[in-house]
Amino acid sequence: MPCHVHLHQDFDDDWIREFTARLDSSITLSIGPDVSSSTNILIAGVPEAKHLEASKALTTLVIPWAGLPKATRVLLKDYPHIEIYNIHHNAGVVAEHAVALMMALARNLIPTDKTFRANDWTPRYDKTSIMQLKGKRALILGYGAIGHEIGKICRTLGMKIVGIKKNHDASEGAYPVSELPVFLPKTNVFFVCLPMTPNTLGMIGKNELSLLPDNAIIINIGRGAIINEEALYNELKSGRLKAGLDVWYQYPKKEKIWTIFPPSKFDFASLENVIMTPHLAGHSDMVEKERIAELAELINNIASGNKPQTQVDINRGY
Repeated sequence: MPCHVHLHQDFDDDWIREFTARLDSSITLSIGPDVSSSTNILIAGVPEAKHLEASKALTTLVIPWAGLPKATRVLLKDYPHIEIYNIHHNAGVVAEHAVALMMALARNLIPTDKTFRANDWTPRYDKTSIMQLKGKRALILGYGAIGHEIGKICRTLGMKIVGIKKNHDASEGAYPVSELPVFLPKTNVFFVCLPMTPNTLGMIGKNELSLLPDNAIIINIGRGAIINEEALYNELKSGRLKAGLDVWYQYPKKEKIWTIFPPSKFDFASLENVIMTPHLAGHSDMVEKERIAELAELINNIASGNKPQTQVDINRGY
């Protein structure tokens, strides 16, 4: 059945050529700021009302990345007939980054490197500062596409995996959010992989962090504000826990302040038990090829009448 897809996002010519080559022959593709009046599927991350109303044939919005932007969620509540999908093309590389942070913290690599650059061999003789991951328990809060990828890697390291997921399935090692207080005290590495929604904002606070055992590692590659900012800083400042943080509490909005803008009102940068990265877990030399492949496959499936699993529930926010 013929299908008209409109690409509203700004991609370069090579990207568009490769994407077009992967689409089924029954699909017509238009590109640009003005949405065609015959559009069935709109590819756009943050559309405006005029884009959704440009075509009476529009049935589907595809967000070309993971997540549901707040503005899109608010807007689409007025268009209940439009189905929303997104893609998880960077799940693998985000998982790699999360595990890299875990391993660097477990092996105490950053402080050791800093010390040894000063010709100080002391870390060689301190065997207690290193956590062996084999046999340890990883708790993954948000056991979706990224969480599953993290779980796969951790299992190869000999770790025990517990997933926390709203739509849980005990057969895949996943449990409901209500079980979080049960598993936190037994956790050595706590991965936070949740999307930002009204229900996840501030979900991990002082009480939850206090349940983690001494020397536990926190890895946040979800969204910063899922973990209470002050509570996290205070726990880390005490030295009781370690953390690898790729997502933050404040972001620069203009390029001219990229080199001077702090990611938090608290001084995480002064803490040696923290590894900080500037929200780049989803970046890689292959990420755009992965995006093209997954986006084209999704479009082809929708155009052929299938219901892909990446449909977004606007009420849940993901």
